[in-house]
Amino acid sequence: MASSSSNDDEDGIISGINVTPLVDVTLVLLIVFMVTAKIIVSRGMPMDLPKAATGEEVQNVFSVELTTDGKARVDSVAVDQDEAIADLAKQAKAKNRDVRVVIRADKKVEHGRVIRVLDILKQAGLAKFAFGVAPAPRDDAPPAAAPQ
Repeated sequence: MASSSSNDDEDGIISGINVTPLVDVTLVLLIVFMVTAKIIVSRGMPMDLPKAATGEEVQNVFSVELTTDGKARVDSVAVDQDEAIADLAKQAKAKNRDVRVVIRADKKVEHGRVIRVLDILKQAGLAKFAFGVAPAPRDDAPPAAAPQ
């Protein structure tokens, strides 16, 4: 019997778990998720809607106002074309590296125009953006019970 038990040890079940393949697969998945998350985040463009109940005042360092009639104002100075904003943005960037842009657009301004101005500002080297919103009344009251 003693000889049969020694044969069982050699041909028996492996009782240890090799975790190296598990760690390898986990690390590969982690890297894949990190890379894809970075790609997804970089393609998005944060944007607030024209009305917000939680709007806050931000110090206006470089203000861009877009009106429905196609006019634009930069720091309260009229600008003929949207492309002229780039030169003013570069000047503001030269004065202050951490310049913040506040874009105020009428809610009837075309979305494509706002995105075009945003792209012009990004090409000028500005990276911090905020969108001006009009404060909406907060509805803190609990919802009324539905009639039965």
